[in-house]
Amino acid sequence: MKAFASTDIGKAREINQDYFEIPEKQEELPLFILADGMGGYNGGEIASKLAANAAKSYINNNFEQTPKDRINLQELIKSAIEYANMVVYEKATSNEELANMGTTLEICLIYNNRAYIGHVGDSRIYRIRKQIIRKLTQDHSYVEELVKDGTITRQEAINHPKKNMLMKAVGCAPYVEPDITVKGALKDDIFIITSDGLTNMVSNDELYEIVTNNPQTADKVLINLANERGGYDNITVVIIQN
Repeated sequence: MKAFASTDIGKAREINQDYFEIPEKQEELPLFILADGMGGYNGGEIASKLAANAAKSYINNNFEQTPKDRINLQELIKSAIEYANMVVYEKATSNEELANMGTTLEICLIYNNRAYIGHVGDSRIYRIRKQIIRKLTQDHSYVEELVKDGTITRQEAINHPKKNMLMKAVGCAPYVEPDITVKGALKDDIFIITSDGLTNMVSNDELYEIVTNNPQTADKVLINLANERGGYDNITVVIIQN
C-alpha cells in the first residue's frame, strides 16, 4: 500500500485550516484522516488538527484490544469520531476566542481487504475500481438536503449560494452522529480523500483522469488545477494505492 498526500493554503485564505494524517512508516496502522476546519480567528486550524490527532490516538490506543470483526471495527471508528467531537467541543466551549469552531472529519482505516470509513461534514472519500470512480460518502450539507428532497437538481447545487453550509460537523455540539460504512478494498483499488477546496473546483471525471494517469503525482497536479481555477479555499488531497 502506498499513500501520497498534499495540502495547500489556496489563493484566497490567510491560513490553512485543513489537516491530514497518513502513516509515516510501513509498519504503522493503515489509517488515513482528513479534517477541514472552520471558525474565526484560528479556530478552524485548531479544530481540524485537534480532531484528527484525537481520532488517530483513540484508534491507535484501542486497535489491539478491539476484536477484528466488521461490527467491532466499525464501532471503533464511530467511538473515535465521538471522542474527537468531545475534545474539540470542550476546547471550543472553554475559550471564547474559539467559540463555534468545528471541523469536517474523514477516517479511512484499511484492514483485511476492507475500508472502514467514518464521515462527518462535506469532505469526501472516493474509490476508483475497474475504471469507475464512486463517491463513498454523502455530504452533510444544506445543499445536499435540497438535492435529496428534490428542491434543486444536482447541477443547480454546484453553484448554490449556500453550498458551504454544513448540517453536521465535529465539535459544534456535545454529540455528533457520524456516518460509518464498510467498503471492499481490493488489490489495485485507489481511495481518494479530499477537502471541498478540491471538489468545488474539479469534477469527478477530472479527478478520475488525473489520479489514474499517475497516482504518485496526482495530489500535486490536482492542487495546482484547483489553484489555477481560483483556489478559493484550502485544498487537501490524500491518495491511497491499495
